[in-house]
Amino acid sequence: MKDVNTIQKQDGFKSQWGFIMAAVGSCVGMANVWRFPMLVSRYGGLTFLIPYFIFVFFLSQSGMMEEISMGRWAGTGPSGAFGKAMENGGRSRKAGERLGIIPVIGSLCLAIGYSVIMGWVFYYAKMAFTGELTAMGQDMDAIGGTFSSVAPEADGLLQAVQMTLGTGGANNLWITVGIVVSFLIMIMGVAGGIEKSCKIMIPILYVLFITLAVFMVFMPGTRSGYQYIFSLDPSGLLDPQVWVYAFGQCFFSLSVAGSGSIVYGSYLDDKVNIRRSAVICAILDTSAALLAMLIIIPAMASAGADLGDGGPGLMFIYVLPVFNSMGSLARVIVIFFYVAILFAGLSSVINLFETPINFLQEQLHMKRWAATALIHGFGLIIALLIQPWTSQWMDTVSIYILPLGALTAGIMFFWVMKRDTAMAAVQLGSDKPMMKWFYPFGRYVFVPLCVLCFILGIAWGGIG
Repeated sequence: MKDVNTIQKQDGFKSQWGFIMAAVGSCVGMANVWRFPMLVSRYGGLTFLIPYFIFVFFLSQSGMMEEISMGRWAGTGPSGAFGKAMENGGRSRKAGERLGIIPVIGSLCLAIGYSVIMGWVFYYAKMAFTGELTAMGQDMDAIGGTFSSVAPEADGLLQAVQMTLGTGGANNLWITVGIVVSFLIMIMGVAGGIEKSCKIMIPILYVLFITLAVFMVFMPGTRSGYQYIFSLDPSGLLDPQVWVYAFGQCFFSLSVAGSGSIVYGSYLDDKVNIRRSAVICAILDTSAALLAMLIIIPAMASAGADLGDGGPGLMFIYVLPVFNSMGSLARVIVIFFYVAILFAGLSSVINLFETPINFLQEQLHMKRWAATALIHGFGLIIALLIQPWTSQWMDTVSIYILPLGALTAGIMFFWVMKRDTAMAAVQLGSDKPMMKWFYPFGRYVFVPLCVLCFILGIAWGGIG
């Protein structure tokens, strides 16, 4: 019987580019569109971007590299990787495997919440193609009413049950569509499903975003938006909130959670340069967020709109009247925008579902098709049930579970594993020696930052 590592390597990424596209897909999510531009607007252009860029560099060169390296070294997902790390450090393998369940649960719960939002995106993409969104023009009652019908909130348990049964909400079909699409991609495996789909979706996403960003340059009234983006208030750099929210946005955007990056790392060939891959992923993820910013902030400025709502409302409500005011090209712009969001969300969902699927394959020795079917079936049931509380569900996962996953992974790599083992794991595939500050920074800065993310998230009601 073949061991887990052999089985893993049989269905892994076939190229470094395929891994990078899948890793970028896991990072580029809908929060890049509905939260990043809002934070740039709220805290002042470069005043926010400078701290954000600093955190991108250090987190990608510590936490991101650590998780990918641990996954490749262990050849397995979080549970197996934590167990192997504990064993390497002379501790209980079983205890490590149990701790590894934390990021698996976090990934599954986040995937379920994302599945609800993906239902909204699929529905809006459909309405973009049929012209229903453009036909609403700038009628905020129609636009807001549509979103309320797609993403209703319940006032009580009875209303929530009605929504789940389909009598109080119109989203059941579209959540199902989103999860079925994810299932069809993932049942084809890592190379045949995840890698191939991301190599198609991610380049198209960038083409669409770049096209929209270029179009905004020629729109009247957008100049003030660009001026604001490139403005700098030196006193604002002294505001702790700017740094905390820049850190939180970066932390979650780079998918540092002790789950997906470890799993994707376990599918990597030993020849892949981890540091180079992390740098490219960080650049592409950040560029996607910047492109979204260069689309949304100038568009909102041209209409004199308020960018204060950084939640789903920004993506589904407040940008629509702006786009619909852009004349004959409005429908094309709306289609481009929601297709790009669709690909961003779908590539993130398949990464999130892969962690629990990987867990069932390795720990319970289930076949790929059975694990994929079980996780998606369970995900669909829970997604339908949590619709009225999607926001609260996502907040709970991001505040309490994800930082714990990142913290546990950081402790395993930088504090439990032998230093020589950890450095050899991250050095593998690179001809140049690893930067000397990598290990001490990870140990004494990155791990405490994970603790800070957990504490501040609870105290402030979420920072990312």
